[in-house]
Formats: sequence, structure tokens, C-alpha cells
Amino acid sequence: MLSRVADSMFWMNRYMERAEGLLRVLLTNYALSLEKGPYGVHSWKPVLELFGNLQETEISAIEHSGVDALQHLITSRTNPNSLRNVINKARENARGMQDHITKEVWEEVNYIYHSVNQLSIEKKLVGADALPTIDRLLRMCLTYVGVTDTTMPRGMGWCFMNIGRFIERGVLTTDVTYKHFEQIGFDLDNEKDILFWRNLLLSLSGYELHMKYYLTTANNSNVLHQTIFNRYFPRSVVYSLGWMERYLNDILEENDPPQKQMLYREFGRIYSRVKYADENYVKQVTLQNFLHETKLDMLKFSTVLGQQFFSYA
Repeated sequence: MLSRVADSMFWMNRYMERAEGLLRVLLTNYALSLEKGPYGVHSWKPVLELFGNLQETEISAIEHSGVDALQHLITSRTNPNSLRNVINKARENARGMQDHITKEVWEEVNYIYHSVNQLSIEKKLVGADALPTIDRLLRMCLTYVGVTDTTMPRGMGWCFMNIGRFIERGVLTTDVTYKHFEQIGFDLDNEKDILFWRNLLLSLSGYELHMKYYLTTANNSNVLHQTIFNRYFPRSVVYSLGWMERYLNDILEENDPPQKQMLYREFGRIYSRVKYADENYVKQVTLQNFLHETKLDMLKFSTVLGQQFFSYA
């Protein structure tokens, strides 16, 4: 497989995973912003800090306006992390390798692209149409995942697509988890009730699972375990790393690059650090540092992978 094609497959799926993750966060925050009570969303600041690419003064100007926040995060052309720009980049990568993806995958990416770029979407983000619009866009992203899973052949392209997908998912989960624990100063002993964590869990589609399987009242510890260490939760960091290991092994065994052992060592160090960690270790290194380093490790590994396979300088 050409490095250019592998690069496009890797990034197409990273961008589509980023779009899905962004929409989950927006859907949750918008729905909770309509609720009254102590745990309703009163500010868009955490989301704007994650996806807005704005200065503090710019965030302050729109953090209490749901309409302005949504337009900046969904339709803005100046925000590199807006849904419109992320989907545009995904389509760009898909267009350059149409011969290597199925017709159905191309059509789904193209459909989402035209939906996000239609002239009427900004009007739909105002008032009663906002929530259904975000939900519809999220469902399109979920359809893309299903179409990709059921039509793409399981070759090298599939491996590069999925290692990109799980790198992006792991980074996003770490980012969202960091932002929510930041609100309590990363203090695991500062116990909060489950409603405090509802935003985080809903943003990762894990609230229902949490209510079914975590039966103790140690909510802080339970939430940390679910988002980072639960290998059965499909949006946890350790789950993402587990699938990255599988696809990395397939890539390295088939291609046998000169730096094969270095890549194994680099990834093994990252995976082991999370896989064999527990709450006591996290407290020793501090939760803030653990989450920050975990994110940096995944991003650095993405860069190293690109240097080996995509001809990055």
C-alpha cells in the first residue's frame, strides 16, 4: 500500500471519529443546558476550551450563549476544530483515495459533508431545531461507522483506518475526562454525586452502563475506572489502546519496517502504563499528570507512526 493512501485512510477515520466525539459532547451539553438545577450546563467554557481554539477573552464573550457556541463549534470556518472543518478534512482524504474505499463509505462521507455545508444549517442551530439537528448529524456519523464496518475489506487499509480511529478516541476520552476532573481540582477524595458526573458519562455514551454496573457510592473512583481502565467500555482509554495494539501488530507483521522493534517498545510502554495502573498509582503521580501524560503519549506515538509509514519528516 502506498504511504499516501495509508496516510489518507488513517486521517479520514481520525477526523470522522473526532466529528462523532464532538457531536456527542455538543448533544449532551445542549440537552443539559435546557435543564434547571445545580447540575445543568450554565457555561460552554469547557467545551470551547476543548474544541474552540479561542483566547480567554473570546471564550468569555460567547460562553453563556448556546447559539454562538454551537455556531462556532459546528459551522465556523475559522475554527480548525469545528465540525464543518473536520468533516471537510475527512472528505478531502476520502476523495484522494476513492479507489481504496468502498462506494458506500465514500457516499456516506460525501453525504455528511453536504449536510454540514448546506446553507440552512446555521438557521437550524437557533431555537427548537438545534437539538434535532445535532442529533441527526451524530446519527450520520454513527451510520458511517456501521457502513465502514460492514463494507470495508479487512486488509492493511482497514488496519490503518482503525488505528487512527482508536488513537483519536483515546485522546478525546482523555481530554473530556481531564476537563471534568479539573472542576474538582483533580481531587479523587472530593466526592461528588452521580449527577455531577452525568455530563461526562453522557458525553462518552456511558451513563447507562455506569448506572447498571457501578453499584457503590464511590462515584469519583468509579467514573475514573470507567473512562480510563474499564476494558469492556468501548470509549475507555485502555479499550482504545487494546485495539490499537491489535491493529499495530497486524501492520508491523505484514510490513516489517526497519524500526519495528522500536515501535513495539514505544507502544508497549504507553499501553503498560495505563493497563497496569490503578487508583493508588494515579494518586502518586497525580491525576492531572497521569491524564496529561497519557494524552501526550498517544499523540507522540501517532507522530512516530506517521514518520515510519506516511513519510512524515
